[in-house]
Amino acid sequence: MNHHAYFARGDRTVDCTIIGTGGFGRSFLAQGQVVPGLSVRVAVDRDSATVVESMRSVGIAAADIRECTTPDEARRAWDEGAFIAAGDYATVAALPVSVVVEATGAPEPGARHTRLALEHGCHVAMVSKEVDSVVGPGLAAMARERGLIVSPVDGDQPSLLIGLITWAEVLGLEIVAAGKSSEYDFVYDRAAGTMTVDGRVAETPDFAGLERIGDGDCADMVARRAAATAMLPQRAVPDLCEMTLVANACGMTPDRADLHCPIARIDEVPTILCETKDGGILSGPGVLDVFHCLREPGEVSFAGGVFVVVRCKHDESWDLLRGKGHVVSRSGRTAMVYIPRHLLGMEAATTIFEIGLRGVSSGAAQPGHHVDLVAHADRDFPAGTLLEMGGHHHSIDGVSSRMLPAQTLDAQAPAPFYIASNCRLARDVKAGELIRMRDLVLDETGELLRLRREQDQRHAGERLSA
Repeated sequence: MNHHAYFARGDRTVDCTIIGTGGFGRSFLAQGQVVPGLSVRVAVDRDSATVVESMRSVGIAAADIRECTTPDEARRAWDEGAFIAAGDYATVAALPVSVVVEATGAPEPGARHTRLALEHGCHVAMVSKEVDSVVGPGLAAMARERGLIVSPVDGDQPSLLIGLITWAEVLGLEIVAAGKSSEYDFVYDRAAGTMTVDGRVAETPDFAGLERIGDGDCADMVARRAAATAMLPQRAVPDLCEMTLVANACGMTPDRADLHCPIARIDEVPTILCETKDGGILSGPGVLDVFHCLREPGEVSFAGGVFVVVRCKHDESWDLLRGKGHVVSRSGRTAMVYIPRHLLGMEAATTIFEIGLRGVSSGAAQPGHHVDLVAHADRDFPAGTLLEMGGHHHSIDGVSSRMLPAQTLDAQAPAPFYIASNCRLARDVKAGELIRMRDLVLDETGELLRLRREQDQRHAGERLSA
């Protein structure tokens, strides 16, 4: 595909607001200074000083930045061609931008920002998977009713994986599995007998001999590797959250609610993530999963990339591709096609241009509500406990996640992970139980919960009219 032709813009420029100037937002601000036809002059964070610091860090001169606290100030700064820094999206919501990029990662503010953007006639590029996992289908429907778009964003794994899945489908390839590598590689130093994950070094003497799968049984090797590294985290809420977005966009589901998450070398993925009848660990085809990239120091990383495992139906073609270095399973019945990267805000311009120039989403035209990411208690919790969300991964201590079939939120329903976050428990919850809506002290006025109630009503109406 010729990207210049696909994104032909003439003299058009797409103006954007970025909300959240962390890692993604800052890299998007930087690209806004170099991508022809992309203008990113407006940014919002918890306070305007944080925005100013982010703007200056990507080379914007301090003299060109205006800190604004009122809509009138923001409009004057806009008309003067200045860069605008604000501590509240409401301050800049009325500015004549085309696309708002929501990148706070904060469930409640992110939901509010998205609603406000749609009410002001702006498309939304949704980076905040926390919001998307709870109300993404509803927000997309709300946007369509206004002639607008809410889209996942290239540069993050959900959009990249949706692109790879749909590419494979267009080519008529049968997808056995699809997914991504986890955020952090498992780097094994066999001489030291250690495994390094996200800067944490653990002694793993039992990993000796497990470096390569060879002719071993896949299920046994996956289990032994997991046991030998049991002191290291092997499932992360963000990974399951991102797969939830892909499930709702593509209609694919996981093989197990917490994913298999095997530790695997790159060349082992199509051997492990295939059906049991082909020697792998999956009970059926067409599933989503995540793997931890196992490598030795100095070896190439999967770099948080995305993959599809496809059926090899034409032996001669796949023998040719194997000879060219493509990753084919040891049985020869499956192969992996992958994109070994995700570039955060550096790559987001393609989604912005799809929305602003072509009027289409980088995700599904109409995402369904197939899967919910729900909260699971990993230890006993007494009534009154605050399920405080925090840290880089927006996790809750002692609470993991599961991908379950979507359902309307009644009292018995498992609570979506990011609705449960920052709530207090109304009753005791035992280890091994799902946290249910009845277990939470809910603020019914909360933005995220209100939007989810509207989404449930919308989908109930669609089912009745179908």
